Amino acid sequence: MKDYKFFFATDIHGSDLCLKKFLNSGKFYDVDAIIMGGDITGKMIVPIVKGIDGTYSASIFGRKRAVDSSELSQLRKFISDAGFYPHEISLEELEVLKADPEAVDILFQKLMKSTMSNWLDMAEDRLKGTGIQVIFAPGNDDPFFIDEMLSGSDLVINPDGQVIELPGGFPMISIGYSNITPWSSPRELEEDALAKVIQEQVLKLDNPENAIFNLHVPPKDTTLDQAMQLDEDFRPVIKSGSPVITGVGSSAVREAIEKFQPIMSLHGHIHESRGEAKIGKTLAINPGSEYSEGVLRGAIVTLSAKKGVKGYQFVSG
Repeated sequence: MKDYKFFFATDIHGSDLCLKKFLNSGKFYDVDAIIMGGDITGKMIVPIVKGIDGTYSASIFGRKRAVDSSELSQLRKFISDAGFYPHEISLEELEVLKADPEAVDILFQKLMKSTMSNWLDMAEDRLKGTGIQVIFAPGNDDPFFIDEMLSGSDLVINPDGQVIELPGGFPMISIGYSNITPWSSPRELEEDALAKVIQEQVLKLDNPENAIFNLHVPPKDTTLDQAMQLDEDFRPVIKSGSPVITGVGSSAVREAIEKFQPIMSLHGHIHESRGEAKIGKTLAINPGSEYSEGVLRGAIVTLSAKKGVKGYQFVSG
């Protein structure tokens, strides 16, 4: 019987370059579906301030960049590719904006919605009629208004909270919530509440052991959830001169995988913990993320009706 392949990536955090690479991945890797695992949107506006001399300047990655009008488009691209939202503004307007947090939030949402709308249009243009299934799942950092935009697309599937059938008939459940983080992101739950949400989705499956669990947060205390421990001021905890590394994933996710043993679980959230783990019979993977460098990390997974997960390969580009 025919094998089926999908490409899985996650945590692009607004990077225009990574999004374009993701949309191109279907044809490039010759897969039947492409799956974005969450944290799609960017985290910050980068003001591009127009000076009285006609130059434009922006501060990004701790460095101030100044260009003339002929280089403005390149500066905007540099900011967008790194996952930020460029916004041209005068110095006077910027000072007014800084004094009005509500106006900043309104502008942030406007830029986020505009970018997402452009991305969905791009997905339609590039992938409509190709037969490639296109799935965008929200993650803990994505505001809830993104769901409506994703669900309104004629091509892109928002799988959050429902069972999606992947090519070959493999069912997949998706949950974008994480356990509690230091960052107070839009989609966070205490472990017991997260366990209930996972249970609700699993009950929709006829055979959980034949399914794929697309759970944005990785299982706790595995190779997929290792990150620096932070103190109450969000600074790394240092011991014997080195940062303390700890498992920051979800115990609810781990318990669900141990209990239901899906053929595979897909995760992201912890950018630096690229890798795989075996939890009983389940293969769990986290492709990691280097979105700020414009690098798209992902995994090509081959599914077989007889073997379930026939193979997988981590890729980046």
